[in-house]
Amino acid sequence: MYRRFELRYPVHLTFRSGELVSEVDAFCKNVSVGGLLVDAPLLIPQHTSVSFVMILRGPPIIHPIELVGEGEVVRVEPGGIEPGFGIAVKYTTPITQFESFLVPTA
Repeated sequence: MYRRFELRYPVHLTFRSGELVSEVDAFCKNVSVGGLLVDAPLLIPQHTSVSFVMILRGPPIIHPIELVGEGEVVRVEPGGIEPGFGIAVKYTTPITQFESFLVPTA
């Protein structure tokens, strides 16, 4: 299990649904070197392959950092009070830059 870091940055997800390629804008809830959890306005089914782009900006980051990655949806949970879904994505290749400049959540 990896340490999680609480973040709230926009994430653009792209995935294939049958013959169609779909895109959705979501918000990151937390990240680790193994994956990320996003709040998405629509359901992305479990086991779906996704690619994503997330831009980190603002303190403590001096210059915007664009993170591009791929992964697989490993968990889908109801969004709670707001409509939408929590989508857990496991990276195909871990992204290790996170640990060098973020503070872990409790």
